Amino acid sequence: MVRLLERLMGKSAVHPTRLIVGLGNPGAEYAHTRHNVGFWTIDLLAKRHGIALKTRKYHSKLGVGQISGATVVLAKPQTYMNLSGEAARALLHAYHLKPEQMLIIFDDIWLEPGAVRVRAKGSAGGHNGMKSIIGEVGTEAFPRVRIGIGQPPEGEDLADYVLSEPSPNERERLLHAVQRAADACEAWLTDPIEQVMSRFNTSAG
Repeated sequence: MVRLLERLMGKSAVHPTRLIVGLGNPGAEYAHTRHNVGFWTIDLLAKRHGIALKTRKYHSKLGVGQISGATVVLAKPQTYMNLSGEAARALLHAYHLKPEQMLIIFDDIWLEPGAVRVRAKGSAGGHNGMKSIIGEVGTEAFPRVRIGIGQPPEGEDLADYVLSEPSPNERERLLHAVQRAADACEAWLTDPIEQVMSRFNTSAG
């Protein structure tokens, strides 16, 4: 299986030790929406570390490369948000990784726009993508990075809110949070999760 993966990925040796999954919806119409900040973070990590997200398999768009001395899979599920668990389960199985070796990045309406929180485990908190992952993987015991997008204005439908684009001022705050989230992902590869939580669990910047 390992040799087959090596041939498929075009690498002389492919032994990923970590998986980082950003949640979002595929398609240009969703690219700049609040719900896609997980995708934004994966794109930033890929840019920082020269990892091409060109491979399409395991229900994801993904790339494999080196970050902080670790061989890492960066993945953006292509299942649409509510079925993100299908991609997470397939990726874990394909690369022989345990849930605790997977980090999930997603938007959180319960945090103010621009806030970042890291947790070692926990419930879905009402997030459909996380519900799907927990259901498919069968555990809540995997780390995650939450990026705050705030609550919709009074009277606005929640789905419309998360699937719409932020204002220019809010987008600036979210982009700053994405930078922090990417930093947290990098720290997770080298530091204990408690240390990463202490460093990155900040208020909105």
